[in-house]
Amino acid sequence: MNLSIVLCTIVIGISHLTNGQFQCPKKNGQYEDPVQCDKFYECKDGVATEKLCPDGLVFDPLNRKINKCDQPFSVDCGERTELQNPQSSYLCPRRNGYFAHPDEKVCNIFYNCIEGDGTEIVCPNGLHFDEYAGSCAWPATAGRTGCNESDDMKLKDGFTCPKDKMHNSRGQNVAHPVFAHPDDCQKFYVCLNGVTPREQGCSTGEVFNEESQKCDQPENVPGCENWYKDDPEVQQQQQNKNKKQ
Repeated sequence: MNLSIVLCTIVIGISHLTNGQFQCPKKNGQYEDPVQCDKFYECKDGVATEKLCPDGLVFDPLNRKINKCDQPFSVDCGERTELQNPQSSYLCPRRNGYFAHPDEKVCNIFYNCIEGDGTEIVCPNGLHFDEYAGSCAWPATAGRTGCNESDDMKLKDGFTCPKDKMHNSRGQNVAHPVFAHPDDCQKFYVCLNGVTPREQGCSTGEVFNEESQKCDQPENVPGCENWYKDDPEVQQQQQNKNKKQ
């Protein structure tokens, strides 16, 4: 959400073209302060009205909208490094913006603050909040450190998704790679988005074929040919199938 659509700027005073005050160009308009990124001047008939963006937003001179205040990650402040004093509140270091969870170990939760009211947002499984982009991203892109490994990143049997990306025969990344279970021919693992493991299973009578990446008949998977030999229900189904043939 672009907060510049809903937030108004705050007028903090009027300064004229005297005693070193900001000097307006000939053309009316809004102009950035040379040192403070969230301060700007509205010039009309040579008179500069000094204004501040809502706390947490900064002024973008390249923005063509009437309200040129925007999120810091969307604006290049350059040498305009100074900012107004923060108006912090619970969960919101500034009144407006996107901010990480106060616990540095919690990397998948952040807060959207609008006028000091913070709304909690949880990133999709496997993603971290990127403080420099204001959005969720893959951990390698977000660059967060000290994050707790979420419980849903490891299954009860200890399986975790390999960190190396899987590729298909055409060299493309596999979005949800699949892996065989080491001890159970009927089961297999799916890594959602390559990072979140889920245990899955084939229908009764079938086993997972790692080569084809699909469930298959036991006789087609070396080492799993006799997986159901002691299962009377499966054996009966096979006999009924053979009779029909």
